[in-house]
Amino acid sequence: MNVKLPSVRDLVKLYGLSAKQTLSQNFIFDKNITDKIVRCAGITAADSLVVEVGPGKCHSVEAIPEFKRSLLADSAYFRTGPGLLTRSVLDTNVQHVVALEKDSRFIPTLTQLADANDHRLKILQGDAMKVAHSDILKLAGINCVDPLKRIHIVGNLPFNVATPLLIQWLHLLQQQKGLFGATEVWMTLMFQKEVAQRICAPVNTPHRGRLSVIAQTLCSANIPYLIPSSAFFPKPKVDAAIVHLKPLPHQEMPFDLLEDVLRFFFTRKRKSASHILNLLQAQLKMDTALPSSIESNARPENITTQQFIQLAVSLREMGINRVP
Repeated sequence: MNVKLPSVRDLVKLYGLSAKQTLSQNFIFDKNITDKIVRCAGITAADSLVVEVGPGKCHSVEAIPEFKRSLLADSAYFRTGPGLLTRSVLDTNVQHVVALEKDSRFIPTLTQLADANDHRLKILQGDAMKVAHSDILKLAGINCVDPLKRIHIVGNLPFNVATPLLIQWLHLLQQQKGLFGATEVWMTLMFQKEVAQRICAPVNTPHRGRLSVIAQTLCSANIPYLIPSSAFFPKPKVDAAIVHLKPLPHQEMPFDLLEDVLRFFFTRKRKSASHILNLLQAQLKMDTALPSSIESNARPENITTQQFIQLAVSLREMGINRVP
């Protein structure tokens, strides 16, 4: 590939970044960083497909619900300069890359990149929350995915869709649908550091919450790379982190019920497990105590992923499908 990157000054002028600072957009222009992200992802030329997700539109303060506006002051929409992460992905010589981009301003640059790389790169303009995975495979020209070849999802997720998009993918992983039903899918995603810490938080740590357990029920989750705020332009108020998610062996479980249980527990985070279990028993109008291996004085962050799964399984065996 022989594509010369524009200077930072040219990129700022071309994409009007100075006019978009109110949208908390922050860019990386150092390809050493995007090369490292790709190494963290473990992408190789032998892989089946790489899907780069870069939803392009951030919401203004006025478009964000009141209860979420307080997050904006410390939030950032991280992007890897126009097409920069894509270039690093293409450098691996993987044959099929689909860039999912919502922001029309970036389509011309991505199109030039596709032209310069024998059209190994295909561009799908749309919303990552809504796009059909069958459309991704069709655009890539893949009729049948080799189950021995891996698919990667990489990207930089804006704060306002990061968690719901990840949960959507985790649901598809549990259901073995979409890309997740075709072969093994690794996800390598950039989040705000605090969100990344929540996803990967082990038991008995303060960052552990509902998202930690949901993610770790289905995946091994780790943070291979921290990116300081100084690496972005304009410099945001928060650091970023790369989260690497690899699927665990598939197991059948009442996933929706597990989510209900986690919501019930983590909305009472400072209560003891015995207190929460008593409340749950009353909520479900049960005459007998819930079977549980959870220590009575444990707090929700002290409960292991497997203990939560076992509680959900026990509830299902008792004929309970959802927790109101």
